Amino acid sequence: MPAEPRETGMRYEDQGLREPSEGPWVSSGPGDGSLPRTEAVKDERVRRWDVATPSATLIGRAKGPDEDIPERLRRLHEERHPAMAGHSERMHRLDKIRIAHAICSRLDLTPWERDRVLGLMADLDLTAFGSQRAVPTVTLVVVSHVVDRERQRQLGLHDDERLAALSADSMERLYELYDPITDDDTYRQLLDQQEVTTTNINRLKRVLETQIEEQGLDGAVLGRSPFRDPNLPPVTDDRERSEQPEDA
Repeated sequence: MPAEPRETGMRYEDQGLREPSEGPWVSSGPGDGSLPRTEAVKDERVRRWDVATPSATLIGRAKGPDEDIPERLRRLHEERHPAMAGHSERMHRLDKIRIAHAICSRLDLTPWERDRVLGLMADLDLTAFGSQRAVPTVTLVVVSHVVDRERQRQLGLHDDERLAALSADSMERLYELYDPITDDDTYRQLLDQQEVTTTNINRLKRVLETQIEEQGLDGAVLGRSPFRDPNLPPVTDDRERSEQPEDA
């Protein structure tokens, strides 16, 4: 049963209490647990009010229901202010990198393959992919493109002259070592989540290759520069090092 009001002349409503009814009742309102009802009512009443001061900053609010927001705030919202120019493009670029990084973390990728995927996704225009331009879908296409290219390069499958000189048995053994990313179980699970098949991936990879060529993204790598630090010593292989005369 609710507590009786104190002898202060206050009504039940003033203390946030209900008038007791004749029959038994169970209350599940705020304050019926470990928090006293008076504290709950006081906290609720305080939270309904805000501080009224001329120095308060109200962003995006009009002075009245029939008025509009000031032009200065409208320029900020529409990114016409010099400080906000290109904000949506920057946020979209960061979202692409963030989502692509999360997908790469699920897969067994090397740091170089991961940075290659992130570099392509950062500057890639997704509109060319049409209805399949969702960031996770395009990321899976980029992963397939990058990882397969890197694994083919490691095995020398990109060198047509070398492959032409190999025998049929050598070619067969070489291709047995090749492990495309589409055979990975985790990658297939991600494809199923996006409702994309390997056939769609192969078709979208052709679109991706066209976009890479048109946008000049063949060497795009996030966080890495193709220009070597000039302060580092020159790189020489073992043969060049053996031909150099030793210092006396």
